[in-house]
Amino acid sequence: MIRARRAFDLAGGIAGLTVFAPVMAMVAIAILLDDGAPVLFRQRRIGYRRQPFDILKFRSMRDGRPTRVGRLLRATGLDELPQFINILRGDMSGVGPRPLTHDDIVRLGWHTAEFDFRWTCKPGLTGLAQLLGTTASTASLDLDRIHTRAWNPLLDCQLIAWSFAVNAFGKDRVRRHLRRRTVHLRDSGAAT
Repeated sequence: MIRARRAFDLAGGIAGLTVFAPVMAMVAIAILLDDGAPVLFRQRRIGYRRQPFDILKFRSMRDGRPTRVGRLLRATGLDELPQFINILRGDMSGVGPRPLTHDDIVRLGWHTAEFDFRWTCKPGLTGLAQLLGTTASTASLDLDRIHTRAWNPLLDCQLIAWSFAVNAFGKDRVRRHLRRRTVHLRDSGAAT
């Protein structure tokens, strides 16, 4: 199953970089014109089996404040596109729990063995918690638990499709549908 998931991620990472290459080039140029170099932002995150890795994003801030282009990047999620490189490198998966910093993990109290299930899969570019816009730590943890227990390639394909649907149909409509799907996963015993 691990090899199948890695093949799925490689195909998705290559497809993502191919499809979004023109957008990424335009974003890089916009950042350079608006605020200069560097174009990319790197931050240490904790991944699979609690191993650290450097996540890549388009730089959206300068001196602690969003730049003009950065506000647009953050609002649209375009700042996340360089994470396709993280997927190709094997640091991340297309779908999985939100990648957290070490400080986030300690702040949330998720540094003990009780929460190890969260690191049995790679963090994802998208996932249930990201799509549902969950900010409460208990809700996010519950969604991570549901995903890790119910994982299958079809679920990942659906979550990727819902990620694109957010742009087409809006967050509220997609989130309503996802909440119903999440209840179904929970009721089917995936979260027990």
